[in-house]
Amino acid sequence: MGRWEPDSRGRLQEAALALYAERGFDQTTAAQIAARAGLTERTFFRHFADKREVLFAGSGLLQERIVAAVAAAPAGDGPLAAVTCGLDAAATLLGEARRDLARQRHAVIAANPELRERELAKIADYAAAVAAALRARGVAEPSASLAADAGMTVLRVALERWAGEADDRPLADVMRAAVAELRSVAAGP
Repeated sequence: MGRWEPDSRGRLQEAALALYAERGFDQTTAAQIAARAGLTERTFFRHFADKREVLFAGSGLLQERIVAAVAAAPAGDGPLAAVTCGLDAAATLLGEARRDLARQRHAVIAANPELRERELAKIADYAAAVAAALRARGVAEPSASLAADAGMTVLRVALERWAGEADDRPLADVMRAAVAELRSVAAGP
């Protein structure tokens, strides 16, 4: 495939995930990723700061969509209902078309402690941003932080189930089921 072919970024992501699966994350270089994608190493670095960024490149956009949906939730919605709107936005953005890539990504992250730590830090950043959006909606502390942290735990658990092949339902359904389970746990016996 020539360097002039479209979707360099997507080709780099697919090549990286394939190489991470074949060789392991630590044994894969940016040069190998670029070569597999039929591109130059320079092109790789135009799209990604390093090989970790291939796995986390969409994090900012996902956080923006979640926060925007929380902020736009109906005024009468309580904190968890507003966070659920954010989860719905996440499911829409991630979509079923990306499930295979999500599964590959999940496997790479699960196999690497450094990447698992980064994934948890990303979720914590999402929770902080969601808590700020809830406070802007007038939700007091600690309710804003509790709802945000619980919601982002739902996001993490639902994504792990969906991408880890534990659940074949669409991501939106997996997230809604996880929210229902959270409500059940919170209600107690």
